[in-house]
Amino acid sequence: MTVTVAARTLEHEWTMMGGTARASVVVDPATAPHTADAMVAGLESRGAQLERCWSRFIADSDLSRLTDAAGSSVAVAADTLTLLHAMLDGWRETDHDFDPTLLPAVVAEGYGRSMLDPSRSTRLPESARARADLEAMRIEGATVTLPRGAALDPGGIGKGLAADLLCAELLARGARGCLVEIGGDVRVAGAAPDGVAWRIAVEDPFAPPAVRGTIRLPDGGIATSSQRKRRWMTDSGTERHHLIDPATQRSAISSIQTVTVIAATAARAEVLTKPGFLRPIDDYLAWIPTRGAAALLIDADGVERTTANWSDYA
Repeated sequence: MTVTVAARTLEHEWTMMGGTARASVVVDPATAPHTADAMVAGLESRGAQLERCWSRFIADSDLSRLTDAAGSSVAVAADTLTLLHAMLDGWRETDHDFDPTLLPAVVAEGYGRSMLDPSRSTRLPESARARADLEAMRIEGATVTLPRGAALDPGGIGKGLAADLLCAELLARGARGCLVEIGGDVRVAGAAPDGVAWRIAVEDPFAPPAVRGTIRLPDGGIATSSQRKRRWMTDSGTERHHLIDPATQRSAISSIQTVTVIAATAARAEVLTKPGFLRPIDDYLAWIPTRGAAALLIDADGVERTTANWSDYA
């Protein structure tokens, strides 16, 4: 007789990139407890390393140094090179609807300080201008040169990519499967706790933490962008949010409140949410499946619109 011992699932939660991060890690029952604990504990230090490279609120991060360089070359970490390539790919794929060079517009709209820690702020040189040409970015080995005036905002893609990297590293260290969520961006891979698929709740934007439904995803990423979060009042009494329309360089005006996308990675899912606030709804819903992704849109009346393939995951 063969006896099958169920895998163990470890849970861990910490603060990262201006919000909450959490991980569910499935380990083989034969894994020594100290090995499993070390695997999960390493998430915080690795996450902090990524944040030190990418945060716009850290003056000597790689992205801050690139902005300050005003067109001069800067040596950056390998993780930052990965982020820059992901930014360029997303910028191209969305025909610039996803634009990581809008940081000066974000700051001008009033989001210059961290909402988690107001003592941390974004410092931009006088040369910084929104909407730089990413095709002019030069990457030579570990050295990067941005066009003069370019200022990069890691925003959601940084959270998604961090989830992707942490998930891959957990598997490389021996995890059977894992779910990593950073600020709402989720990546799952490997064996799920139930042996079938990971279950991911889609939050109701009007009544959190209530949910609209649950997604079943064996492997991939899911990200939600929302104009109902990260909102603030300007000095003139106008309400703004962090989702910037590249055409106007102001907070996007849209009836769509949240866009949720399922894609191969969390970074790519995050990128593909942005056109959902900018394009005609029917055009966007027809386009997303051509990118190998699925989407759910919720408007100001709470009405849901989905791509035809969204039901594959429900």
